Amino acid sequence: MGGCFSKPKPVEVKIEVVIPEKERSKEEMSPNGKASPLVYKVNGTARHYHLEEHPIASNPYHNPKDVVEASVCHVKDLENGQMREVDLGCGKALLIKEGGEFYAMGHKCPHYGAPLVKGVLSKGRVRCPWHGACFNIGTGDIEDFPGLDSLPRFQVKIEKEKVYIRASKQALQTQRRTKMMAKCISLSNYNLSSTNVLIIGAGAAGLVCAETLRQEGFSDRIVMCTMDRHLPYDRPKLSKSMDSHPEQIALRPKEFFRTYDIEVLTEMQAAAVDIKNKTAVFKDGFKMEYNKLLIATGNTPKALSCKGKEVENVFNIRTPEDANRVVKLATSKNVVIVGASFLGMEVAAYLTERAHSVSVVELEEVPFKKFFGERVGRAVMKMFESHRVKFYMQTEVSELREQEGKLKEVVLKSGKVLRADVCVVGIGAVPATGFLKQSGINIDSKGFIVVNKMMQTNIPGVFAAGDAVTFPLALRNNKKVNVPHWQMAHMHGRIAALNMLAHGTEISTVPYLWTAMFGKSIRYAGHGEGFDDVVIQGDLDELKFVAFYTKSDEVVAVASMNYDPIVSKVAEVLAAGRAIRKRDVETGDMSWLTGKGS
Repeated sequence: MGGCFSKPKPVEVKIEVVIPEKERSKEEMSPNGKASPLVYKVNGTARHYHLEEHPIASNPYHNPKDVVEASVCHVKDLENGQMREVDLGCGKALLIKEGGEFYAMGHKCPHYGAPLVKGVLSKGRVRCPWHGACFNIGTGDIEDFPGLDSLPRFQVKIEKEKVYIRASKQALQTQRRTKMMAKCISLSNYNLSSTNVLIIGAGAAGLVCAETLRQEGFSDRIVMCTMDRHLPYDRPKLSKSMDSHPEQIALRPKEFFRTYDIEVLTEMQAAAVDIKNKTAVFKDGFKMEYNKLLIATGNTPKALSCKGKEVENVFNIRTPEDANRVVKLATSKNVVIVGASFLGMEVAAYLTERAHSVSVVELEEVPFKKFFGERVGRAVMKMFESHRVKFYMQTEVSELREQEGKLKEVVLKSGKVLRADVCVVGIGAVPATGFLKQSGINIDSKGFIVVNKMMQTNIPGVFAAGDAVTFPLALRNNKKVNVPHWQMAHMHGRIAALNMLAHGTEISTVPYLWTAMFGKSIRYAGHGEGFDDVVIQGDLDELKFVAFYTKSDEVVAVASMNYDPIVSKVAEVLAAGRAIRKRDVETGDMSWLTGKGS
């Protein structure tokens, strides 16, 4: 393995090759004709190890029949800074003019398919109008998240003042491109209990870290360990699309991990990290040495502490199985959601058309008060009430009552008794870092791992990312913050990977999140913690508004509904390091978005 490991200590390992006869014909060969990974059982736990190198995908232009070329416009049809969606006959492309040059690439965001022509063009990149992902117009490469894939880039030529685009038909149809990645070159020599890079956690941060390492040419062993039964999946969909099966929300198919030699060990819970011997210890006793370590364990949902908390049909939504089970049990039944959090409200919205009744119990007077403010929270609450959701505010659960072991009623401290067949708990979460308490890795008083701008902990070679960390946020003068957003986890993973390779890259992204309820989305950018005022433009009653969150005289965050692409525009202003003053948004003059304001 390139001489990167310390000598592994002896470990008791029972190995049994498990390849049923009837599966051999399907599993022995991978789609590209190379041998697929063998499945081993180590101490009773299934693990995948990849034993072959795989060929690099060929140039998509190699087949002339796969190429289309079309005239799409006159050179004077686009001004600098403009974008246009153009049709090439067998698919569409995004044509861009910036700095007097034309560029062409995929027209849909690979994340959820947003039309990029409705996004924001700024300084050589396009930002998605829905969720804020950014793509370089020269290369198509993804530069900010969410999402994993880049965009295909197409050739542009000018002839007789006409603009022509030459593109692969396949790329026009798929509208996505996976960046070229290295393969592991020495897997035949590895020790089962030793790896160069160990990633604990297989969410967005862990997966992006592994992919970035391969994209940057890293060709040594990468092992990801997860408590989940599944390969990495789109966790936000657990509350937005609750009946999705694991394979439907997988971030990458099984073949991807085989092709790029990224090993995933499922149902593995970390129990301790020995920083002196560079070893991770797992709950089943298995130990693995590492050279570099990423801790991306996320968080653990808080449970109710009231009487009767152990009754059946009370759920935290943590896995696809949890979400599926809730949908099945809730159909035509009475559902109580405890906590008007993002998860709680999304679950409530999803279940309204399926359940007989949906009730939400919350300590605050309106949902999202601390995050979106009272006025926005009240507007959201009215939207839910129009969909028959009942709210019980400024109270909490005192008891869960059962009948034959299953939930029957939820008793509130206010004295109200709610009929309930199913209860979903969404009252927050705590960082999943308990296994690090004796490790020497710096943990703050709330249990978050403390990292610097390069996602490094206080221990050399140990990095951390995602919901379990606090890091310096450039947007807020490098204040140490915890930002448990899907987009931010992606970026954490990328920064950690680059710095494992000694790139010296610092994080500077603008936080971006979204929530979806009843077919409507609230988009949000910035970091509004501690805001002291909210300036609202538009109409809250009509749910068409933009809210600017201010602290003293400065705008620190923005949220909108039915006002695209304002949040992406603000994110670009903040990313450029430009301050937005409260007076700029109070007047309604939007010239500051282009840098022409005060």
